[in-house]
Amino acid sequence: MTEHATGRRTRVAVLGGGVMGETVLASVLAAGWALDDVEVAEPTATRAAELAATHGVRVVGTASEIVAHADVVVVAVKPKDVGSVLDEIAPLLSDGAVVATVAAGLPASFYEQRLPAGTPVVRVMPNTPAMIGQGATAIAAGTHAASAELALIERVLAATGLVVRVPEKALDAVTAISGSGPAYAFYLIDAMAEAGVLLGLTRALATQLAVATVQGAAALVAQTGEHPAVLRERVSSPGGTTVVAVRTLDQHGVRAAVIAAAEACRDRSVEMGIELSAQPKG
Repeated sequence: MTEHATGRRTRVAVLGGGVMGETVLASVLAAGWALDDVEVAEPTATRAAELAATHGVRVVGTASEIVAHADVVVVAVKPKDVGSVLDEIAPLLSDGAVVATVAAGLPASFYEQRLPAGTPVVRVMPNTPAMIGQGATAIAAGTHAASAELALIERVLAATGLVVRVPEKALDAVTAISGSGPAYAFYLIDAMAEAGVLLGLTRALATQLAVATVQGAAALVAQTGEHPAVLRERVSSPGGTTVVAVRTLDQHGVRAAVIAAAEACRDRSVEMGIELSAQPKG
């Protein structure tokens, strides 16, 4: 059981019961938190009932009902709603409470300006495979969050998969690679499956083979630690089928397109941060 610095149990409040809110909730429970130490705020009654039935935790309608006795407050509402949620909880936060946010775009300073002076804020950039414990999540400290606060958030997120620490300025690039990256992988899998159908395979078989191939290739890189280019060269025999296929990918600019897509994603992340930060304080 995770304990607070005072020796008592650490309590977690998750604000928002959407996909990422539920992902964090499941991670906290998997990491060993007791059901009594985790609470969720979700305003939609049907969704609240679903979360309570699935996970066995207390689910309430408003954030103000659960933040006062929480040591970790996870903000998992839509970015446009973050400002109003912070205005609601700011007078209620306990001393030393850590605020972690999975909302994209908003800088730590947005939170720090709306919360009590000195509140530790940790930004979290997860991705959807975190739902099945295969995620890649980056965390970044705000002005007042130290190593102890980062370590606590790492424990909260441990069951989601890989968790790495980065400086806040790197989060836009992280968004472009791992945050939005699953969509690139889904795109590739779909294209491979479509090619299989074109070449005469059934769609079910083509999809099964594409999924297993991408999954296996990623696992091989992870387990061997070798550079992807080295592994690619090992299956690219001179004059063979693979080298011709890779050359065709290069001729069609696939590598350049992936890089351009990541740059566009990074730029949009920066723009969103600027737009969202313009929200007036309540």
